[in-house]
Amino acid sequence: MKRDELGDLAAFLAVAEERSFTRAAAKIGLSQSALSHTIRRLEARLGIRLLLRTTRSVAPTEAGERLAESLRPAFDGITARIDALSELRDRPAGTIRITCGEHAARTILWPALETLLPQYPDIRVEIATDYRLVDLAEGRFDAGIRLGENLPDDMIAVPISPEKRMVVVGSPAYLAAHPAPVTPQDLTGHACINLRLPTRGGLYVWEFEKDGRPLNIRVDGPVIVNDMDLMLKGAQCGLGLAILMDDQVVDDIAEGRLVQVLEDWSPPFAGYHLYYPSRRQPTPAFTLLIEALRRRG
Repeated sequence: MKRDELGDLAAFLAVAEERSFTRAAAKIGLSQSALSHTIRRLEARLGIRLLLRTTRSVAPTEAGERLAESLRPAFDGITARIDALSELRDRPAGTIRITCGEHAARTILWPALETLLPQYPDIRVEIATDYRLVDLAEGRFDAGIRLGENLPDDMIAVPISPEKRMVVVGSPAYLAAHPAPVTPQDLTGHACINLRLPTRGGLYVWEFEKDGRPLNIRVDGPVIVNDMDLMLKGAQCGLGLAILMDDQVVDDIAEGRLVQVLEDWSPPFAGYHLYYPSRRQPTPAFTLLIEALRRRG
């Protein structure tokens, strides 16, 4: 059935139920002349009279009554399904796909989901951990989480964490056997745990800054990893110094398992942001996720 034929049937059903071209035209938003033309076109196509018209009334013929009885449950079903879709639009539901690094997933996203998801069982979240700056459209992601300094320019960005610091730490045993570095250049004489970046395949260059002066240092040591949790393990075991997010080591420092060095070379930088395309119209589920992450920030 063609789309205009379905519209003609809906117009006929309105006239049959209202028993008036005037009321039916107002109900479906057509002029009376357009509605009359539609009914004539339908009758010509079917080759049968559907309505009896007088100057005072309109009534279905026997054929028209049979057609109306057939159409009524079908159109009622369509209306019910459209109403159900409208409810779905307004109810927080659906799947949200997010790309982020493991640290952000564990410390920012997961705690928010622990609170959000039990309250809204129709929301599903798929998390893809990746340190690369993934193209959201290409990966079919709804949003990403990255540090503020690594965000695409054409995205809406929502801060969801406090500022961060990269801090250098070592175990008490390691620092007892090796003089603590005073400047970043001293790191060249230390065993350091290297991080291989999955984005470029190279080793992370340790970044420092003091009095507005940046300084990058390439380090060397007995272990190379591609996971920050393993860097932490290496530092705890005394294999060497490691550079990590401050929130990863705050408990270890407070409880004496690790010691921070080069504190005056570790300025704060922009924390994590949720980012998503500016053209996106947030769904109720996505809006709830934004608010949950904002509260944790």
